[in-house]
Amino acid sequence: MKKTPLSFEFFPPKTDKGAENLRTVRNELATLNPEYFSVTYGAGGSTQDCTLKTVIEIQQESGIESAPHLSCVGSSQQQIRDILATFKANDIKRIVALRGDLPSGMQDIGEFQYANELVSFIREETGDYFHIEVAAYPEMHPQALNFEADLNNFAKKIKAGSNSAITQYFYNIDGYFRFVDSCEKLGLDTPIVPGIMPITNFTQLARFSDATGAEIPRWLRKRLEGYGDDLESIEKLGTDFVSEMSAKLLEQGVPGLHFYSMNRVEPSKTIWENITGS
Repeated sequence: MKKTPLSFEFFPPKTDKGAENLRTVRNELATLNPEYFSVTYGAGGSTQDCTLKTVIEIQQESGIESAPHLSCVGSSQQQIRDILATFKANDIKRIVALRGDLPSGMQDIGEFQYANELVSFIREETGDYFHIEVAAYPEMHPQALNFEADLNNFAKKIKAGSNSAITQYFYNIDGYFRFVDSCEKLGLDTPIVPGIMPITNFTQLARFSDATGAEIPRWLRKRLEGYGDDLESIEKLGTDFVSEMSAKLLEQGVPGLHFYSMNRVEPSKTIWENITGS
């Protein structure tokens, strides 16, 4: 059986307790032999130091490749140049390149407006040294004018030199495959890896989904709403649904799965075990 590329996303811990928890989480998830771990980056680079520290620790202690997120909005070319040099000095060879958001109250957008500009700059500065991941939005970026404009923006990121893409999480398989088909019609053959978000807390998920434009199917939303504060039932239904969805994605030949772990072992590990039967 062909090995499915697997990866997990973490956020940088803010406390010593959080750091210890993350060590436990990544050690357990490392037993699943992921291709890499990624670590998020706060608005305007607000967690830059914590992201780098976390990435270096993961890579050195686990031996698994680790990919820092790098957002460009609010940054100068020299700032990005310095960050890239730091990555190279620490043997980091994979980056998740994003536009990012300005922190609240900050007005200066910096020297980069869009992620494709960041990708182009990385290539100009470092050639093919880095494997560059970018973001994809099967159900459209919430700030895009329309689907066509969003697709064209994605194409710019790919043509700028991206190696692969990770999607925003989704719960509609048809939407993902329509997006992939649309990309192929534009001549884009870059791997587009589905982002998988386990369902554990419906209130938080609904709020985040409404903000990002990730659709929760009506039947699923109603079922989850009906459980109220019964988190155990919410997690069980969510895990069963996401496991079935992920299995269908793999059956149809997706290039991998990227789990948004929320710094938890469960239920990402359970979903993967449900899929593989291990």
